[in-house]
Amino acid sequence: MYNLIVLAARPSDWSHDQFIEWWRGEHAEVTYPLPGLLRWQHTELLETPDERSEGWDGMSILSFASREALDTALASPEWKAAVRHVGAMRGRRMIWYGDERTMVPLADATA
Repeated sequence: MYNLIVLAARPSDWSHDQFIEWWRGEHAEVTYPLPGLLRWQHTELLETPDERSEGWDGMSILSFASREALDTALASPEWKAAVRHVGAMRGRRMIWYGDERTMVPLADATA
């Protein structure tokens, strides 16, 4: 699995809740059509034990089968549409790409 990881903060004139609603709603609708997108996890950031980490509202992990699949998505009209949509939002963001490795598998919650 190859991931695109986005850490984002809202524009100064938006509330945290407004930003999360935009990200999981209006912006999600533009993001869902990305070619090759296998999984999208979004975490609303609510607390931090480290004051140096304050000021961020959410994190998304978009997963693809390979780096090549991610490259295809990044070259697509759907990606260009998603980037245009974010441009209207005006918040801060940081983006990384990377190879995912499971270090502890998801435990069976029914066991």
